[in-house]
Parts: sequence; structure tokens; C-alpha cells
Amino acid sequence: MYVLIRPTRFWKPCRIKNRNMQEIERKFLVTSEAFKNEAFKRTHIVQGFLNTHPSRTVRVRIRGDVGFITVKGKANKTGISRFEWERQIPLAEAEELMHLCEPGIIEKIRFEVESGDHTFEVDEFLGENEGLIVAEVELESETELFVEPKWLGKEVTGELKYYNSYLSKHPYKTWS
Repeated sequence: MYVLIRPTRFWKPCRIKNRNMQEIERKFLVTSEAFKNEAFKRTHIVQGFLNTHPSRTVRVRIRGDVGFITVKGKANKTGISRFEWERQIPLAEAEELMHLCEPGIIEKIRFEVESGDHTFEVDEFLGENEGLIVAEVELESETELFVEPKWLGKEVTGELKYYNSYLSKHPYKTWS
């Protein structure tokens, strides 16, 4: 018989002490495909989720020919900041882990576009999420200013339906 011991210090909400483990990001819909002409890089991404619990997600991603595993925590009240830990893993391991993922693999093309001092990552979704295009910009603080590209549309930061983990279970093509 096994007994699961849960140390209370791990099960309480905590502040992120290491700023390198915090993602500060804003997310927007995209109004046109003009970003494609401005992109300096284009990468094919396939990703799945080992866990999509509302308090944490564990993602496996293949970006080009490189594998990654990522743990993300629940977003703060603004939806802009959350815990993020990511490590590169061998491609073969990422491919094997994909077989353990929950149903709903996400496939997309990521375009990287410079705007002022920032780089926007614009994801054009494929498959069951085809038709959805979302742009994200990572920031140093929640109040940091940035230059908005002309093709940037409505802000959807913090809207759960635009999280990849949600899209894996509720694809864009099924939205009313």
C-alpha cells in the first residue's frame, strides 16, 4: 500500500521568486495577413498537453526540429503574468511524449515580427483551429509599453478560450 504525502508548502499559492520563471505576455487577435510580409522567421509547431488542469499545464512542443517541455501555472488576475518553466529536450523524446498527450494536438505556423523593440509571435493555427490567428508579445513588466503593429486587433489577454490548452479541447472550428 502506498501513501501519498502532500507537503503543505507545495500546495499553497505562492509568489514567483525567480523572475526568469515568469511569463509576462499580452495576446491579441490579428486583423489581416500583412504580418506575413513583415515576418523575419517562420516555424512549424506541433504541441500537445500532458496535463491541462486549470491551475497548471504541462506542454510538449516540437518547434521545427527541436523538442521542449513546458510547465505553466495559472495566470494572475490580469491574465498577463504566470509561472513558466521550459526546457529543451531531444526531438526523439518530444516525439515519444506526444504519444502520452491528452487528445487534441495543436498545429500552427509561428511568424516572428519585429515591432519597435519587441518581437511579436503570430500563430496561424492549422487543422481544427484553422482560421484563428493570434499575436503575442512578451514583456519585462505588465505596464511596459510597446509599438502596436497595424494588423493588431482586439486584445484577448486572459481570455481562456484563446489558451492553447483550451483550443486543444475546444477547437476554433467548433465555436459558434
